[in-house]
Amino acid sequence: MISLFRSAPELMVQYAQYHRDRRNIATHLVGIPLIVLSIGMLLSWVTFDIAGYAVSLAAMLWALSSLWYLTRGNVLLGLATSMVNVALFALAHTPEAAQGWGLSELYAATWFPGLIVFVIGWIIQFVGHIFEGRKPAFVDDLVGLLVGPMFVVGEVLMMAGMLRSMHRLIESQAGATR
Repeated sequence: MISLFRSAPELMVQYAQYHRDRRNIATHLVGIPLIVLSIGMLLSWVTFDIAGYAVSLAAMLWALSSLWYLTRGNVLLGLATSMVNVALFALAHTPEAAQGWGLSELYAATWFPGLIVFVIGWIIQFVGHIFEGRKPAFVDDLVGLLVGPMFVVGEVLMMAGMLRSMHRLIESQAGATR
């Protein structure tokens, strides 16, 4: 079972056990960023005044999740995941939000497109799990929803030749990709 307080290598091994089919991993490389983007879109229009600054719920979620990623014991993976997520959340903050549109206009500008992107991302994810022949990791533990973005970033870093010891650990405990 995935635990909220496990280290990045432990979390990545556990998550990888649900993701050994290359087609499933490929769908995650598309689906998870779409889901993260959509969450940013859906939460970007909810803002709070903090010390005179309008801070969106998306920005708060990014800060909390980044703190979690950065405390999992792998600085490169935590920092890279936080940077990818901030880029996706920045894209999610529409120009309309920055222009101070009213709530009803923002709702229309971000909610419906965000919902569409969210559904598309999840469809892609579930197609990947059809290839895998295994249920998604979050079904057994909701922490898998946080691990997904870290896994995608980790996969890209491993493809680039980084995180070699983590890659060896994953393959020794979860098996090679097929």
